[in-house]
Amino acid sequence: MSATTPRQTVHLAVYDTLADWETGHATAWLARGGYEIRTVGPATDPVTTIGGLRIAPDLALADLRPEDSALLILPGADLWEAGDDLAPFAAKARAFLDAGIPVAAICGATAGLAREGLLDDRDHTSAASFYLAATGYKGGERYVETDAVTDGDLITAGPTEPVAFAREVLGRMGVFEGDKLDAWYRLFHDSDPAAYEELNS
Repeated sequence: MSATTPRQTVHLAVYDTLADWETGHATAWLARGGYEIRTVGPATDPVTTIGGLRIAPDLALADLRPEDSALLILPGADLWEAGDDLAPFAAKARAFLDAGIPVAAICGATAGLAREGLLDDRDHTSAASFYLAATGYKGGERYVETDAVTDGDLITAGPTEPVAFAREVLGRMGVFEGDKLDAWYRLFHDSDPAAYEELNS
């Protein structure tokens, strides 16, 4: 991204009980790749993650428009299982996908997308197939037993795969591609020392 190109904005959803470990690789390397990361909460009141970090959202979900964003990232959170509090985030994901703007969901957020019907006709993954089946969704035949899946504008991953999730995000957003993307993944997932030299060559 050149200095004359306006920085594109990636929106990271934040809400109480957000799973801290799931999106750090993705957001850090998106920022290093020239994207601006902005947080979006249910409102602008501070939220508290599972790890006890307090985050003051940059904007409220109601003010988020797909046309102002390059990507929406939806982390997991205990609240995805605790009722319908986060359902508006899944509805916003539908608006993003309808507008052709990518959405990346990990862990419990995949269940939210399943309940919204967004996984019925797209390849996807999650923590386990039975986890999504419990939502009553109709997309079981499109479930893929792998660490992370990209199907068009939708990226999904399970809670134990933050690095694979980031790999799909960084590849989709053009931060790394080809051998560089592979080297990045081998460095951070496999601790392959040779990958460091490849990544920085």
